[in-house]
Amino acid sequence: MIDLHCHLLPGIDDGPATPRETLRLCRLAVADGITHAITTPHIHPGRWHNTKATIAKDCRKLQRALAKRNIPLQVGFAAEVRLTDEIMQQVESDEIPFYGEVDGYHIMLLEFPHGQIIPGSDKLVRWLLQRRIRPLIAHPERNKQVMKDPTQLTPFIKAGCWLQLTAGSVTGNFGERAQTVARQLLDEDVVAVLASDGHNSGARRPALAEAFEYITEHYGGSRAKRLMLHNPATIAASQFQTEAQAPC
Repeated sequence: MIDLHCHLLPGIDDGPATPRETLRLCRLAVADGITHAITTPHIHPGRWHNTKATIAKDCRKLQRALAKRNIPLQVGFAAEVRLTDEIMQQVESDEIPFYGEVDGYHIMLLEFPHGQIIPGSDKLVRWLLQRRIRPLIAHPERNKQVMKDPTQLTPFIKAGCWLQLTAGSVTGNFGERAQTVARQLLDEDVVAVLASDGHNSGARRPALAEAFEYITEHYGGSRAKRLMLHNPATIAASQFQTEAQAPC
């Protein structure tokens, strides 16, 4: 499986604090059946001051550490970009690392604030799409406004955004309401990717296997592979020598 959203780099956001913790997370990911991971540290002005250059440097360190210890996890990098009015400047300054390119669009992991969808977000999304940047919206099922009214996502889906659910939401780790919304979005077949959003070795592990089994049972094995293997392979094809087997 390929994990497109996880926090593995030490000391740069709310993921692991030390290199030792990072290696523990990587071993847990491998034990869960994850072979490739895109580490996605937060870019959040005023809180996490990461850039493409700093993330790339830290990812190279991790790649060397994994190779030295023979941990069979291939890693690349992008970022979980908080939706703020500073995104336009970040894009213009080339500070945001994208996953890769699909059908002429750079793919960016975009995070809404947890409590709401800020008015005007649809305009910012259209601005990105006009510049051939397609948002992959991170864990929308955990947004409080979406929990109350999942139709809040409809304008973003129609505009051309893709959705990334958290595997733990599907299996109930983020509460009943997040699980209900996650399963509703799966029922509607509007989800492009499932990812772990792993942060630590406790309740937020980088794990996909349980969700893979659930989706296989309820939606079929081809859907599970599409969400956790084929689509991620397509999105991250430029970072890994992994053949893309199906489009989003």
